[in-house]
Amino acid sequence: MLQCCRRIQARFRVCSKHARNRYLALPHLASSRRNGTDIAGHQTRSHHRKTAYPSFKMAESTITTVNQISLDGGEAGSTQIVPIAPSKLGEFLDGANWRSQLTLDDWSLELYDTADARHLVEAAQLLRNSTIPVAFPTETVYGLGADATRSEAVKGIYKAKQRPSDNPLIVHIASLQQLRCLLLGSRSATNPSLYEPCTDPIPDIYKPLIEKFWPGPLTILLPVPENSPLAPETTAGLATFGARMPRNLLALALIKLADRPIAAPSANASTKPSPTAAEHVYHDLAGRIEMIVDGGPCQVGVESTVVDGLVSPPVILRPGGVSIGQIREVKGWEKTTIAYEDKVLTEGKKEGPRAPGMKYRHYSPKAKVMLFESGRDCGIGDLAGAAGPRRRVGVVRTKRWKQIGTEENALTNGQARAANGITRPEARAQHVVEHGGDLPIDPPLVQMLAEQSQYQARQIHETELATDDGAIEVLDISIGPDTIDIARGLFSALRDLDKKDLDAIIVEGIKDGNGDDVSAAVMNRLRKAAEVNVS
Repeated sequence: MLQCCRRIQARFRVCSKHARNRYLALPHLASSRRNGTDIAGHQTRSHHRKTAYPSFKMAESTITTVNQISLDGGEAGSTQIVPIAPSKLGEFLDGANWRSQLTLDDWSLELYDTADARHLVEAAQLLRNSTIPVAFPTETVYGLGADATRSEAVKGIYKAKQRPSDNPLIVHIASLQQLRCLLLGSRSATNPSLYEPCTDPIPDIYKPLIEKFWPGPLTILLPVPENSPLAPETTAGLATFGARMPRNLLALALIKLADRPIAAPSANASTKPSPTAAEHVYHDLAGRIEMIVDGGPCQVGVESTVVDGLVSPPVILRPGGVSIGQIREVKGWEKTTIAYEDKVLTEGKKEGPRAPGMKYRHYSPKAKVMLFESGRDCGIGDLAGAAGPRRRVGVVRTKRWKQIGTEENALTNGQARAANGITRPEARAQHVVEHGGDLPIDPPLVQMLAEQSQYQARQIHETELATDDGAIEVLDISIGPDTIDIARGLFSALRDLDKKDLDAIIVEGIKDGNGDDVSAAVMNRLRKAAEVNVS
């Protein structure tokens, strides 16, 4: 039996090491009071104490604002990019005995009296009260969040993204306590500090996955309970919904402060490449939302894996940051099968998708995407054929292809030369999070605080190439050869090249084998984005 039946009158604070099993209630948000000991009703401090947590040095950034025009044509405020450093929020502590219980059963946060903390409280207040969604970082891609229990708030997601209404949304939670409340099928999801005694509503089949992969890029499919607090727009009318706990401190803190389950698809315009940086969200949604919480670049770069353990054998509905090979190593999941298609489902089918990313075309830039499957070389004829009236073609290289030069006949594994070409590198900004000191094995919250996230410097090389039909400009960018780096850099590379007014973007595919690593997710996204597939 779960001892989750008490209403505990407590504010965010750090528990002592001897009180880690204490469940902490979440207070209602109120207006901030400056120069005191309270921010929105949460305990704070004006001065930082030394803690065991690592310190961060984040790239300095300023709040960026653009005038917001409502979709109905009227003025509707402004869109702000608000950088927030996790280390400046406060102190995090897992409230459960992490060595013997499931990850992040519950946890607490003591807010500092800082601008970063106030900004995050403001974002949480918007999630609780507004119908305009808030963009925030996760470890996979940036999400566009709204209170999953309020229909008008969830409708704001579909409006901002211009997303089809039969495409279900994933519900993001900050703790297992919050998930249990949601599964109890009452309004306790909006008041997770109020419980009744219950058996654990989380299906046993998922507990080994939760223990191994949460918080992280894994979404589990769960039954919608009777008297569900979820808005019908969140589930798109399905009998199941997807839930996950993101591995990102800003995301977790925001959900915790909002005290609501948060529905959040990727924070891009529908069908466009997913955003892995705040600037990508700004490009797509400026003028449609009010706040973008900037936590730097995303670490994984592709969306979460979606699994269904309610059927036998279990299935993967969408590949993502956790591979099928990793899932099959978990007890009870050895016979997991693939239930997704890399191509877009037939538009004429009446049934809605069971998970995001299954039905509609996704991840596509404005330029035509041509995917060359693994092992297929791209010759000058292919480049010339891809060129249109602009005579400009982009190339995304991964594992084998080398930078093309005017003396090369193909993008192959051979030595590339660009001696007679025109090469103009464009280095991307590098965002580095640093920490110091040797860390012992710590609970997940401390591990996340210590994790680094950075942009690898990438260059777009512009080369003029002579063909039988005249000269063309080839702009190429390398995101490999490591598969993890390819996943992290794919969407960003497509967006960077798409800014260059190209006729087409040719992408070097990678071998995805049996889907045993993140390469399956990479190729799934590319096949959905591609108008032309060359094998």
